[in-house]
Amino acid sequence: MTKDASLRAVGWAQSFPVSHGVRAGRRWTRDHLASMEWTKDAPETVDAVLLSVSELITNAHVHAHSDAQLVLTWDSHCLHVSVHDSDPLPPAQQPENLTTTSGRGLAIVDALADGWATHAQASGKTITACFVPPGAPKPQHDGPIA
Repeated sequence: MTKDASLRAVGWAQSFPVSHGVRAGRRWTRDHLASMEWTKDAPETVDAVLLSVSELITNAHVHAHSDAQLVLTWDSHCLHVSVHDSDPLPPAQQPENLTTTSGRGLAIVDALADGWATHAQASGKTITACFVPPGAPKPQHDGPIA
């Protein structure tokens, strides 16, 4: 059996409390993205990741009333941004309403990410979004990521 060295996963994980997690989560994510070679040539992708991290952590804090466990995983094709909270209920996308000031987090993630999905777990749920840097092949899937 031949070993395939073309796929090397790198990942980081951190928990962010309700009391001050959104700003800290963005800063932590920015620091780890800076260590990845492709980010210097993909500022739009970095901005999309940072905004999505903010939205997903905010959703965990506001809607699930939970700390947020953030995991970043780079698999040479996609940066997977996963946020876990303790609420087992799946997220509900809000109907589009231009007069409200909240409820747009998942719509923003949907617009920015190359795919996203919710995974139910015994201890809550995890929302994972995939971000593919410019020049990398897009993931082979239709709709949300699995």
